[in-house]
Amino acid sequence: MYKNIITLLDLEKSDFENLFSRAIELKKKHKEGILETPLAGKTLGLIFDKHSTRTRISFETAMVQLGGTSIFISAKDTQIARDEPVRDTARVLSRYLNALAIRTYSQELLKEFASFSTIPVINALTDLYHPCQVLSDLMTVIEYKGGYEDLKIVWVGDGNNVSHSWINAAAVLGLNLVLACPEGFNPDPEIMQKALGRGNGKIVVTSDLFEAVKDADVIYTDVWASMGQEGEYNSRKIVFKPFQVNSGLVKQAPRDVIIMHCLPAHRGEEISEEVLEGPLSVVWDQSENKLHMHKAILETLISNSFVKK
Repeated sequence: MYKNIITLLDLEKSDFENLFSRAIELKKKHKEGILETPLAGKTLGLIFDKHSTRTRISFETAMVQLGGTSIFISAKDTQIARDEPVRDTARVLSRYLNALAIRTYSQELLKEFASFSTIPVINALTDLYHPCQVLSDLMTVIEYKGGYEDLKIVWVGDGNNVSHSWINAAAVLGLNLVLACPEGFNPDPEIMQKALGRGNGKIVVTSDLFEAVKDADVIYTDVWASMGQEGEYNSRKIVFKPFQVNSGLVKQAPRDVIIMHCLPAHRGEEISEEVLEGPLSVVWDQSENKLHMHKAILETLISNSFVKK
């Protein structure tokens, strides 16, 4: 059975579909005031090396709404900060917790946790991937567009960790994904090669932004400098300035395009105030959907109900 979500390549298409269906159902029940507590008595651990607003709070609230409990653990306060081996911490926490969500820099550290844990391990963001973000993003696309098939999804900006998870999703689901990035800031070529090797969907990288957004159903952007890249901020501002999602760019796309941003947003940089707060923006629903998708993820992983390969 599946146990972890380290990258979206860990999932089959049917797993995506089950998570979308359950998250949408849980959201509907939440709006209707119907309470389900399948994780009563269960505990989620959250080990975070990086700052977080939406990911931390949505995971914690998800556990509460499902009847469980969460424990936030700042990595600097653990014995890992005093050189306890990851394998030792992973095996001990597996005796205390029912699942573990980790937000850290190194993908390798996350993989080591997963190798030695006997509970589900969830990637809550690394420098390479942000899988749960893209799961909730796709849920939002389904809500607004009725599905994800035959859509053109355009990523605008840096080839960062969120873009890498979009690439993985495209490889599994067969998405039409265009990544419009400044030259020198493309996604990781190894991640691209692995995704393209699946021969599923259409994944294209271009520096021609205005051509990219023609016929777009979704335009998605993110900050120009991710956590850990603060030292590059000033130089990146110059390179990325032509890649701002503003009203001029949006006018090149169809009138029913939706605008997405995983937040936090730097208004006037990667996205204009007018577009972020405009009628085509779905960012607030997108942010809310992290809560409901995290509920679906936690319920599925902790109950071990992913289907066998």
